[in-house]
Amino acid sequence: MPHFLFLKVLLLQLMLWRHALGVNIAVMVGGFPRKEGMERKDVMSKNVSIYKSQASALEKHAAANCKVLVVANPANTNALILKEFAPSIPEKNITCLTRLDHNRALGQISERLNVQVSDVKNVIIWGNHSSTQYPDVNHATVKTLAGEKPVRELVKDDAWLNAEFITTVQQRGAAIIKARKLSSALSAASSACDHIRDWVLGTPEGTWVSMGGVL
Repeated sequence: MPHFLFLKVLLLQLMLWRHALGVNIAVMVGGFPRKEGMERKDVMSKNVSIYKSQASALEKHAAANCKVLVVANPANTNALILKEFAPSIPEKNITCLTRLDHNRALGQISERLNVQVSDVKNVIIWGNHSSTQYPDVNHATVKTLAGEKPVRELVKDDAWLNAEFITTVQQRGAAIIKARKLSSALSAASSACDHIRDWVLGTPEGTWVSMGGVL
């Protein structure tokens, strides 16, 4: 049995090295899944060993300019672990996914105003991808027939923007887990694609998006 265990570990390590070889963009989706009743911090200890091995593979085999997006929760902590075990990757090239929260905030505003999501821009997600994040609409605008207008001016309900809107975005992940017994899937994948596209190609002039980083 020990020999089979050694062979399994060796094969997994070889797979990590092969997939990391010369990579320019790494999207880190592997991690212990968050389940109903769990906060993102609850999976932290389980992900340390996962991210240590993945970071080591990137450190040894990735391209020097490799860009890394950490998706698995807790994304900000996993990004920090990756930074510690892949020190040759520049800090500015290690990011974590807050674009999912950014997109959820855009969705809440578009639904409230009955407009297209693409007509809403420049919300900001401050903090971590967690229930302590702060979705900020103070600079957000909506495209109208009369030009771009501030979100607060159009919503005309600061009580909603300062309370229910924030809570809904903060707790959306938990609500999804409660409804489907699993964490976000397609929305997270779509947000990761958005993140990489805008990171590599840039955003339209006058538009910004949210990304988590490490310091």
